Amino acid sequence: MSTLSRREAREQILGLLFETEFRCDETSVEIFATSVEDREIPNDEYIKKAYFGISDNREEIDGTIGKHANGWKTSRLSKLSRSILRLAVYEMLYETEIPYSVSINEAIELAKKYDEDKARPFINGVLNSIKNELEGKKTDGEKA
Repeated sequence: MSTLSRREAREQILGLLFETEFRCDETSVEIFATSVEDREIPNDEYIKKAYFGISDNREEIDGTIGKHANGWKTSRLSKLSRSILRLAVYEMLYETEIPYSVSINEAIELAKKYDEDKARPFINGVLNSIKNELEGKKTDGEKA
């Protein structure tokens, strides 16, 4: 088992997601297998869980991003920004033990390290809008 930090795992997942953007003719299983072999991605359970979770739920994740992207279609976002957003939104929707603020902060850190400067405020705005909606649903659910 790997001893990757969650941040290091997120960087590996981002690499896989970004690579997937260019290998449209292959399945996520094929991309993962090739990437593990070629890039020696560690055997980390979170990497597998998140990568395949994003792949399996991409339609819902992209719909959520599109709803909060202020007129931007998900398909028009840069491949890197889209990959960062997909990872963060996956965590916000499906990894309930991770606080929204952690997912947002980690996405911003990935954007600082890998994306253009102008991407950070956009990514932050989209993710905060999603967080506000999700927190509103939790509050509404508690009142019911």
